[in-house]
Amino acid sequence: MATFKIGDALKQMVQENTKLKNGIRAVQIETVWEEIMGITVAKYTDKIYIFDQKLFIHTNVGPLKNELGFQKVQIIERVNEKMGEKIITDVVIK
Repeated sequence: MATFKIGDALKQMVQENTKLKNGIRAVQIETVWEEIMGITVAKYTDKIYIFDQKLFIHTNVGPLKNELGFQKVQIIERVNEKMGEKIITDVVIK
């Protein structure tokens, strides 16, 4: 029987489970969201999640939705740069 380190087993499990991987990445993005977008945007952002390489951003503030809509390209660039790989290809503001 082969022996595995727990860390290696967890890495393999995350790599094989896309839903889990996206959840972990979303948490990582939420952790640095204020650094990426600033205090005001982070304060009024309710929820962030990833599905099919799209970053979904939820906010109830109309003007913020509008502003984020204009900044989609910059958001994609900032998030991908901060994460060190191309994770996001589109942004959806709800």
